[in-house]
Amino acid sequence: MQRVIEVADEVAVELAGEYDQVLCELEERLQLSIALRGNRVTLDGDDARVEQAASAIGELSSLVEAGRPLGPGGVAMLTSAVESDQPVGSMMDDLIWRNRQRIITPRTAGQKAYVDAIRNHTITFGIGPAGTGKTYLAVALATAALTRREVGRIILTRPAVEAGEKLGFLPGDLAAKVDPYLRPLFDALHDMLDADRVESLFERGHIEVAPLAFMRGRTLNDSFIILDEAQNTSPEQMRMFLTRLGFGSKMVVTGDITQVDLPRDNRSGLVEVREILEGVDDISFQMLDRRDVVRHRLVQSIVDAYAASDGAGPA
Repeated sequence: MQRVIEVADEVAVELAGEYDQVLCELEERLQLSIALRGNRVTLDGDDARVEQAASAIGELSSLVEAGRPLGPGGVAMLTSAVESDQPVGSMMDDLIWRNRQRIITPRTAGQKAYVDAIRNHTITFGIGPAGTGKTYLAVALATAALTRREVGRIILTRPAVEAGEKLGFLPGDLAAKVDPYLRPLFDALHDMLDADRVESLFERGHIEVAPLAFMRGRTLNDSFIILDEAQNTSPEQMRMFLTRLGFGSKMVVTGDITQVDLPRDNRSGLVEVREILEGVDDISFQMLDRRDVVRHRLVQSIVDAYAASDGAGPA
């Protein structure tokens, strides 16, 4: 099927992007041929793909007319919205957090569903491959909740399991020893807040970062609690963590069940917990996949290649 669409000049400029970057990415993501000559766009491919591309260009035209350029990751957001039959504006308007020039919104339909699930449930599990924003979006929502005083503190935790490497003895105090395990959480926090604000919140106990083992025996009230890399928990650790939930608290558990670093014979608590708790009221399981990857475009290809190697097909 071939279809020709006329667009406004400013839409054509946005559609081309620098060195036709936007055009090429749209072609790759929607799997069809797109030719741009002046302000005429020719779409050539399967009927369904042509219809999706036409919808994407219509969404792009609406954004440009509203003075809202795509920005980094915008093509992924646009195609994800079209594939899920969801207006891209609903994602762009969902402002989770703003810090100076950084604006954080869901970038895909899957991320939008994940964010909504966290808002509407006491416990949310975000399961999916690397680059889908599982941890980053959870930290952004936690920061927003703390700022609005919906919770009194943020607690970030993850199991201290090496990713296939023996780190051996680590020098320094407790903070220095656990820093390598918790560094991704620190990095996300520093993206949300200025360094002096983060330090102040740590000093006053409003943000706590600790290994999962330190959660045993505690009751976590009035907190936004995030368990990262949960695929590396044992079933016993997962049960222990979930039963720490106190009054006025919210939990988010994130992980990638394709990247378990536990010994081969050990079952992942993240795999088991879905079998046990799915369908329980006020608990949500959100599955993200390669369409929700918002890192470099090659990450999607890497996720697909490993999935194919494992015999699972594209994620």
